[in-house]
Order: sequence, then structure tokens, then C-alpha cells
Amino acid sequence: VEDGKVTFLADAEGIAQANMFLRTTERILLKTGEFKAVTFDELFEKTKAIPWEEYIPKDGKFWVAKANSVKSALFSPSDIQSIMKKAIVERLKSVYHRNWFEETGATYKIEIAILNDIALLTLDTSGAGLHKRGYRELSVKAPIKETLACAMIDLSRWKPDRALLDPFCGSGTIPIEAAMIGKNIAPGLNRSFDFERWECCDAGITERVREEARAAVRSDADAGLRIYASDLDYFAIRQAMENARLAGVDGCIHFQKLDYTKTASKYQQGFIITNPPYGERLEDEAKACALYQGMGEHFKTFEDWSCFVISSNKSFEKYFGRKADKRRKLYNGRLECC
Repeated sequence: VEDGKVTFLADAEGIAQANMFLRTTERILLKTGEFKAVTFDELFEKTKAIPWEEYIPKDGKFWVAKANSVKSALFSPSDIQSIMKKAIVERLKSVYHRNWFEETGATYKIEIAILNDIALLTLDTSGAGLHKRGYRELSVKAPIKETLACAMIDLSRWKPDRALLDPFCGSGTIPIEAAMIGKNIAPGLNRSFDFERWECCDAGITERVREEARAAVRSDADAGLRIYASDLDYFAIRQAMENARLAGVDGCIHFQKLDYTKTASKYQQGFIITNPPYGERLEDEAKACALYQGMGEHFKTFEDWSCFVISSNKSFEKYFGRKADKRRKLYNGRLECC
């Protein structure tokens, strides 16, 4: 475990399973090489020395999609990308004995991250970010990412036998992710991955993992889940209901157009997990602070419930009127939150 990444050893089936089942991960990257480089000549020669032919076929569509450099001699992303692409082309020319590559086949997105002059080269096995589950065709303004919503649920230690309420549900991401956990629906079940079209992998492996995921879905879970979602915006609720249908969990969530001050529950214990408006613009900050104050007052009526709120406001606890038992730093995009 390191900042921003977890490294693990896996075979091709493990890559397919990671893409299919991991709920809070953005991408699964396959490590192809790691070396020190302080000059562009070093970067070129050491990139060229990697056996790219083991991954990229003659018709593979490949490019250096992303270059990051931190505290390193090489710092220009565009130059790093250009030199790496030339090095890979030269390697494949010498192996395949051709001067031109049509690049009409499967996609191979290459990434490089240089930290303290150590370059880590990877292939993106996922394609579109893994937060794209395939159900959120419709969303409201400033929706929370599916992976972050799932991380909030994970950090809360909510279990499917407990009640859950999101009183600011927006397009429904938090309750939908909770319902998918409750029904054991793999987050990658209804989407594809770049990896499954690669020649270097067994063509049927992802489909076998997909069948495994389908077989694991709990069809009996709907009645047992107590997940409630509300929002003051009628159109947000409509969108959330449609997103839940696309995710296959519309029978698990009770949606309602409702102001948060009108929410209540017959259950003695449960979890409030929510992403209220942040008020990032100056003119909205006063409204956000007043909202936090109102939340603190109203949520006292949920006496024995646990409350988990994500906010970028450093003074959230002051306005909410209670000190948090635990604080955890999270990022909503580039926005530091707690």
C-alpha cells in the first residue's frame, strides 16, 4: 500500500476479477516496467528495452495516454509521452519487421508516473474509469463519484441488515451503491474493459468471471434491504429512480421527494450517509452553513443512528453542533473533503 495505489500480484483471471469486483478502485493498471531515468536518452532506451510485443500485437492501437512527474529531472509531460511513443514504435518495428502500424485492433493505453526519477510504466486494463458502472446515464449537478460513494459506505461499516438513509440523494449514487452491495451485484457487471479484447489474454476469461458475478447476485435480497433516499428536487428523484432501475436495484430503495427536515424513521437504529451541498462559491457558503446547522438540529431526532457526512467545509462540526467521533480525509475530485 502506497499513496494513491495498491500493488498486488495476479494472473490474467485476477486482473479480470479486480476490474469486475473492486468497488472503490478507479483503474487496474498492469505494470510493464520500472527504472530510473534522469535524461530523455535514458527514458528512450529503457522504454525500448521493455518487451512490448508480449502485450501489443501488430494491429494494436497504442498511445501514451498519461504522464505524471513529481520531484524528477524529467518534467515535461508532452515530451515524455512523445519520446516513449517513439521508443515503443522502434521496439515493435524491430520485432514485427514492419515500418508502419495500422493500429486498428484493441486499445492499449500506456501510462507513466515518475517519482524521484523512478519511472513506473503501466498498461491500463480498465479503459473507462471503474467509477463508470453503466447505470448513471442521468445525473444531477455535481454528482458524487460511484467509487467515492462506495468508499463512504465502506468507511461507515454499514451492513445490509441495517437501515440506511440519504436525505440529499441527488441522482441516487449512495443508495444505489449500498443496494448493489446488499444484492452482491459486482460493480463491473454491466460494462466492458479494454483488457478483455487483448490478444495476450485468454479471450473467454472475462466472460467466465462475468458469469461468476451473475451467479453471485442475491435475488432474494430486495425485501430485506431498508434503504431510503430523498431529495427536495423532483427531477433529481426521477433521475435517481431511473438510475436505480438501470442498476437493477429499483426494488431495493424507497425514493421520496422530501425536504430533509421532514425525514423520519420507525427504526431505532440505522445509518445516515449523505453528501449535502458544499457551498463552494462564496454566495452559497452562508446557505451551506445554515444547512449544516439545520442538519445538526434535525438529525438529533435520529437518536441512536450513526451519521456520516462528506463536506469540504472545515467548520462543518461547528455548524452541525457536534464533534465527530472520527474524521477521514477524502478527495471529491480535486476537492479536499472530510
